[in-house]
Amino acid sequence: MSLYEVIRFALRGLSANKLRSALTMLGILIGVAAVILLVAVGNGSAKAISDRIEALGTNTITVMSTGRGGTTSTALTVPIANALVDPQLAPDVASVSPVVTASSSTMTYEGTEHSVSSFVGTTPSWFAASNTPVGTGSAFTADDEAQGRRVVVIGQTVAEELFPGVDPIDKQVTVGGALFTIVGVLAEKSSTGFQDANDTAIAPLTAVREVLTGYGSLNSILVEATSPDKVDAVQSEVATILNQRLKVSATASTTSRTGGNSNTSSSTPYRIQNASQLLATQTETADTFTTLLGAVAAISLLVGGIGITNIMLVTVTERTREIGIRKALGAPRRVILTQFLIEATLLSVLGGALGVAAALIGSSFEIVGVKPVIVPSSIGLALGVSIAIGLFFGGLPASRAARLRPIDALRYE
Repeated sequence: MSLYEVIRFALRGLSANKLRSALTMLGILIGVAAVILLVAVGNGSAKAISDRIEALGTNTITVMSTGRGGTTSTALTVPIANALVDPQLAPDVASVSPVVTASSSTMTYEGTEHSVSSFVGTTPSWFAASNTPVGTGSAFTADDEAQGRRVVVIGQTVAEELFPGVDPIDKQVTVGGALFTIVGVLAEKSSTGFQDANDTAIAPLTAVREVLTGYGSLNSILVEATSPDKVDAVQSEVATILNQRLKVSATASTTSRTGGNSNTSSSTPYRIQNASQLLATQTETADTFTTLLGAVAAISLLVGGIGITNIMLVTVTERTREIGIRKALGAPRRVILTQFLIEATLLSVLGGALGVAAALIGSSFEIVGVKPVIVPSSIGLALGVSIAIGLFFGGLPASRAARLRPIDALRYE
């Protein structure tokens, strides 16, 4: 008997019980689609977070106060930020941007109000260091910052809320009882989670401190390295200057340098966050998360394989007499074995193909707020596993059918 005839017999066997075959394929379909989609969700989540971290700039470090360090004042101040720009002590520092943040500041324009989630006061160097380009208009200048001019650059969300269909450039808004003139609108940034990256406003440090935050300590200091491969050197240089300025002991300083990503210890009054190290840590965590999601989804694929075994065993039992007749007419054992293996493999391959199609359709929608990113290798792996499942889980029923003795099969009722 030719392979073509064997395949034809296998297809006839599957079509004889269409509903049962469809339900069996559904189990494989769900398993394959779940594997591809969950891996895609894991990759999509990792990509979104990595994009946010990279958007901060992998050639930057952020200095934040921990409020620890004894009786000496440990607040981050503008003089401390200025001290980090030192060609001798910090030759690898390209720019330093002191930052203050006023949360939930209300911005008003002609009776329309909008609560801005993040109102940032900083210097012009912040835009390049934080990889936050201006889309229309322009950023404020060093002279604006030095003179304390009340100018502001707003995000896309703020522009849409306050100026629908209107060019916001040169318009005046009220913030904290003071008038600010809009000089630019930031380019749109991707957002993840619950925080809208476009719901922000950036103004000169002096103006924000005068109107909104007061002249207290800074929230953070953004330090830009001359190149990404100089970030670790900048981290060490900045730590040295901060230790001198904040009078950190040698012991705490040593602990700080060996404390991992954040340059902090129980007595260090500052924390240094290295964006490149944070990205590496996030990538490792995301890989683990994606692997876990794939493993969980693989369980449903295993359940689908068990379903194939169950259905094929039932099929063999129902067709025992047919098998006996075929063997009595001279059908060799390998033909019977091949037919039932082909039936099981067809169920898994068709189910797998439909599962891939379902996954590709599902990837066009956001899942739990994440845009799935399909990995081509996951499609190949899922299809390969579905074929392997058909061969493996169809092996027992096929072997059982091939071992039937013609006389026993013909007696079967």
